[in-house]
Amino acid sequence: MSEKPSDDQPSAPEIPDDVWEQFTRDTARNTSAPKEPSARARMVTERLRQQEARGESPPGWRTGPAVMNGRAARRRKLWAFLGVPVAVAVAVVALKPSLLPGDPFGTDETRAEASPLPVETAAPTAAPGASDPETPTLDKPFAGSPALRWADGEAGIVLPEAEAVGPVPKDRVRQALKLTKKLLVGANLDPKAVRGARPEAALSVLDPKQPELLDELDTALRSPSEKHDPVTLFSRFDPDEVRPVGDVIKTRGRMTFKKGTHGGVAVRADYTFVYPVVRADGPVEVTRTIVRRVLDVELADPAQYEVTRGRLLLLEYDQEIGNSSCDVHDGYLHPEFPSSEPTGAAPSGPTTDPYDRSRDLDRDGSAACGTVTRT
Repeated sequence: MSEKPSDDQPSAPEIPDDVWEQFTRDTARNTSAPKEPSARARMVTERLRQQEARGESPPGWRTGPAVMNGRAARRRKLWAFLGVPVAVAVAVVALKPSLLPGDPFGTDETRAEASPLPVETAAPTAAPGASDPETPTLDKPFAGSPALRWADGEAGIVLPEAEAVGPVPKDRVRQALKLTKKLLVGANLDPKAVRGARPEAALSVLDPKQPELLDELDTALRSPSEKHDPVTLFSRFDPDEVRPVGDVIKTRGRMTFKKGTHGGVAVRADYTFVYPVVRADGPVEVTRTIVRRVLDVELADPAQYEVTRGRLLLLEYDQEIGNSSCDVHDGYLHPEFPSSEPTGAAPSGPTTDPYDRSRDLDRDGSAACGTVTRT
């Protein structure tokens, strides 16, 4: 038995006629009658009903065969846990792909370029692993080379943290490191010097009070010969023979320092430079020359020795050059191309990987011209 509302209870507010008519029109416009299933929908429904009656289960949507290796089960659990965050990330990346590190939608080369190797702080223990057998091109001059992940030019010459060495203060050590870098850049990376010009920037770092050394270098640059060949210290190409591909020279190495023998700080630099080139005339074919250099220099104490303040003593320098014609001593590096016949004397020395920085250089100069395993 229901109770009737008492007279003192508030009654429902009366709805004005015009509001009620608007509500009726809106309801009629927004309500649609149920539609009859299409013929295809009825066929699918009937097929599923028959499968269910036979005890068959339809395959899951976009699922593949089960993988019974344990890994798939763990992956499914992980996706179940990460489903919402991953979905959100995908939505954000769809709006702004640059939020992803590197270039996950690019080629292997672009992904590799986005993940450069860390700075070399100690001697490697082995040669770089095998690279993809890609042929270098004008657009990808370092394809198929371990140098693909090396730093570009000066960025590959990272100075170690300077600190005092015995009586040599920290600022003098820092000065020695900077001068050594300037020498390396001027001798191996300066665009004009690499194209065959006189390496003035590199020469300006050397102490003029080493007259015998500077005279030898000047003779080598002016009248190169087997005894005085400038490529033992400077990377130079004949502009009439080859030209660089792009403006990037790949660089990798390290620099160390210790107390010197002339009252100053001694620095050793061990770096490898990779030069992609093409012929100046003729077929367009990219090749690379790889040059490793080891320099020993010292910023001596001018209070104890007759030296020039702010200049380096070049005590020793050695090199290993990969892919340059043997016994050609005209002051330039001469890369050989895969499609051309080799020039100069036939190699008689060992087979060497020019990218292997774990080896010590033969510093007695007895090694014969050999063969490189890759360029």
